[in-house]
Parts: sequence; structure tokens; C-alpha cells
Amino acid sequence: MSARNRELLALVPVALLVVAGFAAVLIVESNKISDVGLIYGGYFLAVCVGVHIFLRIRVPYADPYLFPLCALLAAVGLVVLFRINDTLALRQATIFVAGAVLLAATVVFLRDYTKLERYRYLIAILGILLLLAPRLPGVGGLVNGAYLEIKLGPLSFQPAELAKICIVIFLASYLHEHRELLSVGARRIVGLTIPPLKHFGPLLVVWGAAMVMLFVIRDVGSSLMFFGAFLALLYIATNRFSYVVIGLALFAIGALIIQGEISHIHDRVEIWLHPFAKPEPFGAGQIQQSLFAQADGGLFGTGLGDSLLKLPGPFAPHCSVPFPDCGSILPAPHTDEIYAVVVSELGLFGGVALVAVYALIGARGFKTAVMAPDGFSKLLAAGLSTVFMLQAFVIVGGVVKLIPLTGVTLPFVSYGGSSVIANFILLGLLLVVSDRARRPPPQRSPLDPVVRL
Repeated sequence: MSARNRELLALVPVALLVVAGFAAVLIVESNKISDVGLIYGGYFLAVCVGVHIFLRIRVPYADPYLFPLCALLAAVGLVVLFRINDTLALRQATIFVAGAVLLAATVVFLRDYTKLERYRYLIAILGILLLLAPRLPGVGGLVNGAYLEIKLGPLSFQPAELAKICIVIFLASYLHEHRELLSVGARRIVGLTIPPLKHFGPLLVVWGAAMVMLFVIRDVGSSLMFFGAFLALLYIATNRFSYVVIGLALFAIGALIIQGEISHIHDRVEIWLHPFAKPEPFGAGQIQQSLFAQADGGLFGTGLGDSLLKLPGPFAPHCSVPFPDCGSILPAPHTDEIYAVVVSELGLFGGVALVAVYALIGARGFKTAVMAPDGFSKLLAAGLSTVFMLQAFVIVGGVVKLIPLTGVTLPFVSYGGSSVIANFILLGLLLVVSDRARRPPPQRSPLDPVVRL
């Protein structure tokens, strides 16, 4: 069976998951079966088949599992959002279609993605401006203590989602050109490989940028995600694990200093360390409810629609906005805490299965990096895969209290247009890289002259 046929076949159970999930929610909520699940499943399958046909024509040698795995994540997100609020599921379905269109546009306009190397500094400047945009007066504002989004009329957008792609493109291009400079003249000090000071500049600059992000926009999750991607690319480019150790030490020192200076970051760390302390740290209820919900799910979960999520009317008289923005036992169940909803209703096995899907996407992305024919392609595929997995790690790790909880969305699952659209663009770049990496070499004609030296 060809790669593209395997991709098409893998999309069928994904669509069936949407149908079965919607049917399960409807049975629990209304005790009847409706054709809503079939309609959503049919539309979802139609969009996925449309994308498949496009990929079959434009990138016939691309990895056959990347798109089905991402579609599986989107299907899980649609089902869980439908369980939370059917209006949110409808909006997310519309965003999914818009993301599919942008994936196609990425494949068409960036088919020769190597041209991005020529504009790496412009792309880096664009990424920095996107990160700083939420601090602009009139368009940006605080969201739970951090500057995360910009608002243009009725529309809101988190520019950090697109900035992560810009930063990865710049780092891949820069390290591809300067990778040798970070190794030449390196010295061994106390068992660590230290590059010459003049070549140590890029590490210090990116470390400083990560600290500026912590200080200016107060976004712990994005800062950790970007710096982690940089360290991964630095290790891949130089094969020097010492640089990773030095980078982690610098990040830890900077984070310790800044968390003592910025109250929002200090509160996040205190909640992480002592969520059940008396008196409770301000905002500790979010992580407390998250842990309670996951514990309630057990191994197999309570079932779709069976967990206690929405407060009855008399218990939420203060709500001025509709559920789930207000009146939910689990704060932000459709965005920051959607993984807790998954574990609560599908159990520990369901949560582990979701994490396994992210791991598989990362594995396919790194396989693309290994197969890529040139250094820039290898670093680009590795960087995109790393930042994607780090985003999933940051939010899942925060929900299970492995690291401080941040406002990063769960890729393809959480509700939100900026996250879905940016990750579709990321997926499009991975597909064009994998198409070039997996493309067979041109066959030499027997009529071609043989040159003997």
C-alpha cells in the first residue's frame, strides 16, 4: 500500500471517533441519539479527505502519518469541546477548516522553504515584534497576570503562537551557517566544553531574550518553550551536551532572579510548590480543581459527559458571562485545563493515549529531520518538532503539577483560533520538508553518458 493510501485509510477511524464521541455525549445529556454526530463526522471526514487529496497532488512523498495524527488530536478536541459547550465545538470546527486552508497555502507558497534562509533576520525581527505586541497600548492587555493576546475589535489573537515558528526558522538558519564556529577552539573546563567567548554570544543573546520575555510579557510557558527549542537545536547542530547544561543553568539562575521580582511569576511558582498550603496562595484553586478532577477519573474515567463540570445556577449567581468562562468547577476547562477534562472523563489511560499521540508526532518529525538531505532542513524539522512537543509538555506538565501552570494551549485540542492556525502552518512546513526528504533520487537514463575518471 502506498504512503498516501495509508494516510487516507488512517483518516477513516479518526472520523468514526468524532461520530462515536458526539453520540456518547448526546446519549448522556439528552438520553437520545441524534444525527448531529453523523453530520459533524461527515463534515470532518470531508475536510480531511480534501486535505488528503491536496497533499497527494502537491506533496506526494510527504510523511503519511503526520496529518492523520494531527487530525486525531483535532477530533479529540472537537468531542471534548462538544461535551463542554456545543457552540465552542462549532466555532472550533470552523477554525479547523480555516487552519486546513492555511496548511494548503503554506504548502503552495513555501514549497521551496530553503528561501526562508535569505530572510532569517527579517523573520527574527517579525517574531520579536509579535512577542512584544501584547504590550502595545490599545491592542494588548493582561490575561491572568500575563500579556498573552492582542485584540482588534471583536477578534483576539495570541501572537506568541506565530512567533514560535519565526524563532525556529531563524535559529535553524543561523545555526546551520554558524554551527562550526561554536565548536572551533572550544575548551574543556571542569568537564564541560566551553566555546570561545566571541562565539558564545548567540547563547547569551537567546538567554537574554528568554529573560526579557519573562520580564516584559510575564509569559513563563512561552519563555520555557522558546529557550528549550533553542537548546535542542544547539545540541543537534553542535553535538555538545555541555552547551545544554550551561543553557539550563543560565535559565535557572535568570528565572530564580526574575520570579523574586515579578509578583505574577512568584505566585505561579508558589502555587506549584504549595498548592494546598494554609493560607492558600492566590489562584491555587485552579491547580487544586485540576488535580481533583484527574483523580476522580481514575484509570478508565467517568465517561464522556458524566463528570461534574458545570455548577448549577444557584451556585454561580455571580456569573456575568456564560459557561464555561464562568460557572465551571474546573477553571478554563476549554483552554488551559482541557487535559484535566480528558483525564477526568477518559481516565488515566485516555490521558496517556493523548500524550502518546504527541510523542508519535514528535517521532515522525524527528524521523523527517534524520532523512532530510541538508543541514537547514534537518534543523528546521527538528526545531518545529521540538517546539510542538514542548508546547504539549508545558501545558500537560502544568496541569499535572510537574511544572508551574501557564497559559499555553494544548496543540489542536484546546479551544482557540491562534493556536490551531499556527500549528497547521507548522504542520505544513513539516510536510514540505518531509516531502523533499522522502523524495526518491531521479533515475539515471541508460542513455546518459558515463563519465570515467
